This record gives sequence, structure tokens and C-alpha cells, in this order.
Amino acid sequence: MKKTLLSLALLAAASAQAGTLDDIKKRGELRCGVTQALPGFSVADDQGQWKGLDVDYCRALAVAIFDDPNKVAFRPTSSKERFSVLQSGEIDVLARVTTWTTQRDVDLGFDFIGTNYYDGQGFMVRKDLGVSSVNELSGASICTNTGTSTEVNMSDYFKSHDMDYNPVIFEKSEEVKTAYDNGRCDVYSSDVSGLYVQREQLQDPSAHIILPEVISKEPLGPVVRQDDAQFKDLASWTHFCMVNAEEMGITQANISEKLTSENPNVRRLLGLETNGSAKLGVGEDFCQRIVANVGNYGESFARNVGKDSQLKIERGLNNLWSNGGIMYAPPLR
Repeated sequence: MKKTLLSLALLAAASAQAGTLDDIKKRGELRCGVTQALPGFSVADDQGQWKGLDVDYCRALAVAIFDDPNKVAFRPTSSKERFSVLQSGEIDVLARVTTWTTQRDVDLGFDFIGTNYYDGQGFMVRKDLGVSSVNELSGASICTNTGTSTEVNMSDYFKSHDMDYNPVIFEKSEEVKTAYDNGRCDVYSSDVSGLYVQREQLQDPSAHIILPEVISKEPLGPVVRQDDAQFKDLASWTHFCMVNAEEMGITQANISEKLTSENPNVRRLLGLETNGSAKLGVGEDFCQRIVANVGNYGESFARNVGKDSQLKIERGLNNLWSNGGIMYAPPLR
């Protein structure tokens, strides 16, 4: 009897492996949850084409699976609904500036595939408020999103500094921005990257400053369900591929030249030699195809949020570990 029960348990465990990759291939497209509109990370242009750092990640994953960056359907999600949409299976991966926390990783049954943007929570105020530090904000009204780690971070920070504040909470980022721009609150709090983005959308961006303090660690990254180890690995190595490609100097422009390289690390990354990724189910040349179609991590950063974008955010912590940052990926070998 015990053996029978054990066998049934093993069969149940095996069937719980969702076969996400097989489902995606049969469907003919990857389904990716993104923000409703956060320029630099995920936003649709006037032609309905999605662009951004998180969008590039989704396109890279689609390339790994289909060798086509356009075989991905983008599902805009609010902060409040994003996790239920992933849990329900409506999307395959959530790439929506989501902070990696214990509760989300463990309690909600998700796996974070890595960090594709190291961020932290900050505060934006009007210059005419005459404030230069978050420690001068006692009694202020602060606009932010519900369903985010921002609410908890604010509560912890103000309580630990014996300061009062009045939270003004909205579900959508657009609602937060509009309320702040119309004077319904004194302060706008979000991830620093988000504040840079939203400041550009205000009626007079030059009238606002982002305070120097960063009150939290916000490692942002894509998320998948915890029920499929193979798909989690594929999702992780898609990101690691782009980081390693930048470290090795492999770009969209020079990848043809790199295919003739004698460097063993380069050859493994491009799938010219065995690299241990056969069980991912997408071919050992997946990274070669990702770089050719989407680019490396540095290229994606530069065009979406960095020096080649309107935001011009400094790399900072998101620079490679070899260039003074903490962006780092395990080797593909």
C-alpha cells in the first residue's frame, strides 16, 4: 500500500510539472506580462509596438524558443493584478519591474529568474517645496501605487525615523502621476528609475527634483511560476546570456565576426561548442540567436533607459561587475 501511495505521489509530482515550454510552442507565442505604460521598461508606441528593457527580455525569450522576437504577446498588468495573472496561467512570465522578496518568492509560489535592474525606492518633490532631504518630509502627503513594496518601505522608514506622513494610494501608475502633477500630494514615491520616467511625463519636468536618499533595495527581475524547473532555467539563462554576451564584448554588430573566434568561452556562449544547455529544449545556439536579434544586456540598457535613451539613467549598480557595478551572471559552460 505504501509503495502504491508513493508511486501515486511521484506521478502527481511529475504531472505538476506544467510543461510550460511545450504549451508555448503549441500555442505559437510567448505570453509576457508587462507594465501598463512605463517608458524605458515597457510601453507601446503609437503603432502598438512594445519597447523597453523588460520588453527586450521577453523578446529574447521568444527568440530562444521560436527564433523570432515578434512571437510574443504582451499583456499589460497593474501592480495589483500582476501576480494573480501569473498564477492563473494567463501569462507565462511576468517582466514588470517587480521586486524580488521572500513573500513573492516563497509564499506566492513564484521563482525570480535573476535581477535585470538593481533599483531602490526614492522620492520626488516640487522644487518650490524647498525640501532637500527625505528627512524633511514629516507630515507630507505621499502618492504611490497599491500592491507594491513601496507602501511597506515607506511605512517602515517613516516609523523608524519617528515621522508622520499621509499615504495617497492608487492602483495605476498613471493615476499616481496625475494626482501628483495636479497637486493632490506633496511627494511621489517609487523606484528611482520609475521616478526618472514619470518626471519626463509631468507638465513641467524641470520643476521637480528627485531627493538623494534611497531607502530600500529593489532588485527587479522577471518572474515565473514555481511549477516548472525547465522553464525557470530557460528564463534564467536567457537573462544570463545577455549579461555574459556584454562581458565578452559580443554585440549585434560584431556577432558574425565572433562566430569565427577561437576563444573557448565565446564559442560555448554562441553554441559552437557544447555548453551544457541542451536540456533547456531550445538548442545550444540559443544565446547566439538572442544576441543577433535583440543584443546584449548593455545594448538593451543603453537604448531603453541609458545613454541612448531619453531617460539617460547612469548604469551605476547595473554596470558589469568588471566595470564597478554588481551585474553578474554565472558562466555558460
